[in-house]
Amino acid sequence: MASLTGARRIVIKIGSALLVDRDSGAFRAAWLQGVAQDVAMLKARGADVVLVSSGSIALGRGVLGLGNGVLSLEQSQGAAAVGQIRLARAYEEVLQPHGMITAQVLVTLEDTMDRRRYLNTRATLEQLLSLGVVPIVNENDTVATDEIRFGDNDRLAAQIAVTVGADRLILLSDVDGFYSANPQTDPTARRFDTIDRITPEIEAMAGDAGSGLSKGGMKTKLMAGRTACGGGCAMAITNGFADRPIQALEQGANATWFLAEGDPQTARKRWIAAMKPRGTLTVDAGAAQALAGGKSLLPAGVVAAQGRFGRGDPVLIQGADGKSIGCGLARYTGDEARAIMGRHSRDIEPVLGYPGRAALIHRDDMVL
Repeated sequence: MASLTGARRIVIKIGSALLVDRDSGAFRAAWLQGVAQDVAMLKARGADVVLVSSGSIALGRGVLGLGNGVLSLEQSQGAAAVGQIRLARAYEEVLQPHGMITAQVLVTLEDTMDRRRYLNTRATLEQLLSLGVVPIVNENDTVATDEIRFGDNDRLAAQIAVTVGADRLILLSDVDGFYSANPQTDPTARRFDTIDRITPEIEAMAGDAGSGLSKGGMKTKLMAGRTACGGGCAMAITNGFADRPIQALEQGANATWFLAEGDPQTARKRWIAAMKPRGTLTVDAGAAQALAGGKSLLPAGVVAAQGRFGRGDPVLIQGADGKSIGCGLARYTGDEARAIMGRHSRDIEPVLGYPGRAALIHRDDMVL
């Protein structure tokens, strides 16, 4: 069975029902302090932690007195605007005593579907994690419309897990795992300890019911599982109402683990390799040797850039003899690549007029 043992990077999804009391609408501050202890425990082991948190609309509607009924899009966006600042402050207040710095990252579905925005999101999160920060990620409900919404934070958490190359995704929920049927209505329902593959039979067992404050049902969790596991990240569904839910999971609390298909890096490389190149970068012998040694592709090693490609587009990498070396995701457009090729990274700003990234293709975005 999968576990948190040896996890290098962990994404934890926290649902609205865990943060906001269902009956009173009050914020559950004491519970969040327990989560902060869990995050501190994971960080002390050297693991990176990203929190994907619902709750901004639930918190905002309480402050604005909007009640528990269905909200219009405008009301939801207004509640989110009020709630987001309170949600970020709450996390800052509970994590700061443990010596942790927090950052708020708001995204929409468009940010992960568009390769340029995806790379921006990935680069920002990687930078925050490298600095020891705990990012608090939420859907940007203030500006998102139905066309650009994830609609639930289960799938958002899975996408974030794949984006940052996490090896574990924990969905803290109001259920303690995946069941063969709804356990509230079917006494014969059984919980799965492990699911190694999401089959049509498993999908047929999922229901749509969610709690009063959260939108995610079991079907969305299975969709999250497909995304996470396909990206090399194992996923657990467990009941988050324990005072220390991550500690409880480690100590044997009920959960269902969905097993990863390979590892995050292999899955990412496979995804890049499957893309159709939109341009070609020709490199010199020195750059080819550096790439073979695991280095990123710097502008100085590029002797030609062909094609019309944008930032985030896949491009072919070839040697001076025309033989293919690999492919990767460009961090510059074709025009920018042609302007800076053959130059040192320190010359990028004088040439382009703004500071850019040192690598034209980062080694993490490359398949040889």
